[in-house]
Amino acid sequence: MRTESGPEAEVGSDPVDEDEPRLGSRAPRFIRASRPLHLSWQVGVFLVGLAVVAAGAAMLVLPGPGWVVIFAGMAIWATEFVWAQLVLRWTKRKVKEAAKKALDPGVRRRNIILTVVGGVIAAIGCGYYVWEFGFQLPWSVGS
Repeated sequence: MRTESGPEAEVGSDPVDEDEPRLGSRAPRFIRASRPLHLSWQVGVFLVGLAVVAAGAAMLVLPGPGWVVIFAGMAIWATEFVWAQLVLRWTKRKVKEAAKKALDPGVRRRNIILTVVGGVIAAIGCGYYVWEFGFQLPWSVGS
């Protein structure tokens, strides 16, 4: 009987929830069997994930779905790296908690009231501006 040592043994000994898959590499078995091949696989996954995360970071300031692309890059990393799997689990847990909290009737009522009050204040401000300065289109200001 052969026992493993290192991170693979620690990962395998963790209790597994039925909702969450086990931690560790999801590379095919023949790739995990060869250390050099597995290392090159990890480097490739890291570089692809890095490119996707970098594109998502650029989309935070450029047009595009920045956060969605960043989480897609994290999902790519999570196919191979335990730290990315843990980050994604934590993020999913926080998103589920926020969604549950947002669906709470008291919180929804408060959010609706705040939105209506904010809209009324914005409408009053716009009305005052138009009353005070008149309605003039931006392209006819100089005329």
